[in-house]
Amino acid sequence: MIEEFEVSENSATSFDIKKFLFRALSYWKWFLLLLAVGIFLVYQKNIREEFSYRLGTKISIEDDSNPLFTSNASLTFNWGGVTAKVQTMIVTLKSRSHHEKVVDRLEFYKSYLKQGRFRKQDIYKASPFRFDQTYDAPQLINNPIKITFLDAHSFELEAEFSSNVATAQNYLTKALINVDVPVGIFKKSFKFGDPIEFPFLKGVLRLAENRTAVSGDQYFIQFSNFDGVVSSYQGRTGIANTNNSPILDISLIDKNTEKIVDYLNTMVTILSEDQLERKNQYATNAIVFIDEQISRVKNDLSNNAEALNDYRKKNKIYSLDEESTLLNEKLTKLDADKEDINRQLNYYSNLKNYLLTSSSFTEIPAPSIAGIGDANILNNVAKINELSVQKSKLQYSVRSETSVFNDLNRQIEGLKNVLLENINAATNGLKRELQTINANLSSVENQFSKLPEDQQKLITIERQYTLSEQTYNVFLAKRGEAEIIKASNVSDILIIDSAKNTGATILGRNLNVRYIFAFFAALLIPLLFAFVLTFLDNNIHSPMDLEQLSSIPVLGVIGKNKLDNNLVVHRKPKSAVAEAFRAIRSNLQYYYRSQDLEGAKTLLVTSSVSGEGKTFCSINVATVFALSGKKTILVGLDLRKPKIFGDFGIQNEIGVVNYLIGQETLKGVIQHTDIDFLDVITSGPIPPNPSELLINDKLNAMISQLKADYDYIILDTPPVGLVADALELLGYVDATLYVIRQDYTKKGMLNFINEKYKTKQIKNISLIYNGYDQKAKYGYGYGYGYGYGYGYGNYANGYHEEDAKYKGFLNRIALYLRLPLSKKG
Repeated sequence: MIEEFEVSENSATSFDIKKFLFRALSYWKWFLLLLAVGIFLVYQKNIREEFSYRLGTKISIEDDSNPLFTSNASLTFNWGGVTAKVQTMIVTLKSRSHHEKVVDRLEFYKSYLKQGRFRKQDIYKASPFRFDQTYDAPQLINNPIKITFLDAHSFELEAEFSSNVATAQNYLTKALINVDVPVGIFKKSFKFGDPIEFPFLKGVLRLAENRTAVSGDQYFIQFSNFDGVVSSYQGRTGIANTNNSPILDISLIDKNTEKIVDYLNTMVTILSEDQLERKNQYATNAIVFIDEQISRVKNDLSNNAEALNDYRKKNKIYSLDEESTLLNEKLTKLDADKEDINRQLNYYSNLKNYLLTSSSFTEIPAPSIAGIGDANILNNVAKINELSVQKSKLQYSVRSETSVFNDLNRQIEGLKNVLLENINAATNGLKRELQTINANLSSVENQFSKLPEDQQKLITIERQYTLSEQTYNVFLAKRGEAEIIKASNVSDILIIDSAKNTGATILGRNLNVRYIFAFFAALLIPLLFAFVLTFLDNNIHSPMDLEQLSSIPVLGVIGKNKLDNNLVVHRKPKSAVAEAFRAIRSNLQYYYRSQDLEGAKTLLVTSSVSGEGKTFCSINVATVFALSGKKTILVGLDLRKPKIFGDFGIQNEIGVVNYLIGQETLKGVIQHTDIDFLDVITSGPIPPNPSELLINDKLNAMISQLKADYDYIILDTPPVGLVADALELLGYVDATLYVIRQDYTKKGMLNFINEKYKTKQIKNISLIYNGYDQKAKYGYGYGYGYGYGYGYGNYANGYHEEDAKYKGFLNRIALYLRLPLSKKG
């Protein structure tokens, strides 16, 4: 039978939406409690929130050409137009190398902190002191060092170490090293300006300008990992370029607006400096090349001047005759032309060797310094220089195997091949010119050989001197030209709006939204809890549930017993529970009359399992019949677990068991109670064979004798769901009451009795709904007509006896809120 119960207990259960809603509504106190807790937690989180801000700067990428550039002063190169510049600038601003320069210049790896209400706050320039660290010495990172002002001239330095090794960083080499430190709290006092020299910290702490030290003020210095700081700023920097315009909007997010301003402005400053340096690179390379040539020619010029002066003094020849002068002029001009061609050939030779042996072409001198005016050579050298600069910048932010690098390499390789062809063509043309000049030189030198020997010697020396002088003057002019161009260059970065600490955008979520989330969380938790309980709930919670689960008629609804024993009808005859039992009595009497039953009536009270109120109902049904003046006897046939004796204050030493085994007479086991017309036969000692005793013929004789002596016989039997004893007794009774307890009886427990009722194995059975609580967590305030006072609220006032503890306004509120009751009132 128990196995049958357990199987049927998991019978199909449909989800009751109405029950779920009422159960959820019953948790309103939990909702208010969770809402209060949620609001408190959100408030605490909100007041601890540290806001981030966004500021920006706006720059324009211009194409400012030097107004001093002429067709003969080609000491710059084309960067490829504004579009190429903009893309280059965007890549540069996003590159790690650029942010490293900014962080290094601003020393943003070093923070000045002050303890706030909830956290250490970065006070940046508001700090009254500055720490000038020794850059090539390791500084402790990720561990705040406390600075406490002792007086206007001294301070105390304090650091806490959990182990004897700490991590420090050399901000010159950026190397991380481990240093030995004392375990525990380290303290030492210093004067402002005194050198601080420890393995983990080295530098000088000075008061900031126009600031004074206030005794007792505490601050912190904290160094951070350089690479980590760079990555942080790199990730928080945004670059926007709308519709490929030359305008760039640079923004930064940080918790300190002054840091944002300094970082953005320094970013632009360093970008402008780097761009101008790259723009001057061509002229710089040219100046270096010219300086090398000037140094060489200067020595030749000095030697030739000294030789010319020595010859004149020695031979007393200070001037040439007319013919010698003419020849000297021709030779000088031809020598100059020859030197110019040789200089161009030498440049082409060096350029060709450079192109064939070098992988970077950013250091090519300007062709114009060698007197080269070939437009193809000039343009191609400028283009290959430009592409090489772009490639060198991209290597810090773009992987070398990407398509951008591959495209640049293809362009550079193509230009290099074109340049080599241009060099070969130009070299061949120059060699032909050189042959012509050499021929003319030979002709003039033949005429020259006819002059007197002293005149020839003087002209030769003067030719060498004049040639050196002309070459020297050309290089000086070119160098001056390069210096002028370099000095007159301006950056292509035009600052439209510099970063300023005004109008900062506050970032982060709307903190008030968190209160909405707290509200829904407080609402969702009870709803979810109610849903789970409803879904998993298999108990019967209302008379409606009972009607839906069984076709057996419900005879009555009994409220909760709030007394300390089961004699509620006797002790509280005007209570709603007593009225409910009177209603059951009326229904039973109507049933007996409808069945034309005469004489004594028998009633069996049972349930599914123990604890459903079977004995409670038996006692009070018997009591309500006795109160009507009918002789009633309550027989305890639950031989395994006897209970009824305790409530009446009688003993269980003798009872049914003693009668059935022949130890006592029927009269000897009947015990009288304090209730008129009510007698009790207890079950007596627990026997080893209760089932066999209940099928004994003596039970039949006992029932027959009791019918002769009493008007009503109430049998309190064992639960049918646990043992078969009650089924054996059904043949002795006129009616059966099956007790169901609210919030206790499982739905599946009804399957057994329903099956017996359906197959007509059990007849004349009715259900009793026990423990009804109108304010339970399911909200079913049904009256149904089964009993008096349920579901009528205040309309029952004056008809039912009410406990004193439920009187009074405060206690009614306490009862409603399920709070402890006041003893007053």
